[in-house]
Amino acid sequence: LDDLEALIRKIGLRRFHLYGQSFGGILAFEYIKRLAERAESDDDPPKCLSAVFSSSPCDVQAVESVANELIAKLLEEDPNESTIMERFRLKHQCMTPEKPQPLVDAYEVAGAPGIWRGTDAIKDWKATKPREGAKRMPSAMVLRGEHDFVTSSCVEGWKEVFNHAYVRMKVLEGCSHHGLLENGKEYGQIVDSYFSEYD
Repeated sequence: LDDLEALIRKIGLRRFHLYGQSFGGILAFEYIKRLAERAESDDDPPKCLSAVFSSSPCDVQAVESVANELIAKLLEEDPNESTIMERFRLKHQCMTPEKPQPLVDAYEVAGAPGIWRGTDAIKDWKATKPREGAKRMPSAMVLRGEHDFVTSSCVEGWKEVFNHAYVRMKVLEGCSHHGLLENGKEYGQIVDSYFSEYD
């Protein structure tokens, strides 16, 4: 979060929209919560106009439980453990026949090669409301794929942790966790349309 704040200051952003994919959505939420809880100051702080959380769970333990259930279901269909992560990817993570190169590159620097999910660093994280008296948080859209391992039960709690009722839910049909890489055109239109409402 400190790095994000430093970047925003460095490039001089005054008004912006915030987008976070998966773990990035968790960081985005914590950042806008920090802004909401920050005491008023004489300077003109940067303002987040709206936020999109893409395939971001509001409770890490809950999404891990769901993912484990989905893996167990796939193993019931075919007990071959040597193919389970690729089958999980094709059904719930990124449904493209081949792994898109941007995703391959991202996972190579994010963790051990071949690890397509993992939450050890944030395993106990759960979204919580900002403290009483905090400023209004920006409006938000929670976007997820129809076949995403971040299921509807993993995102419903987002509605409870904002200090307003302006949290929109959107499902991208025919997609899983990485809708941007599966149907980039429709995905981009949805995100762009949402942000334009708050410009």
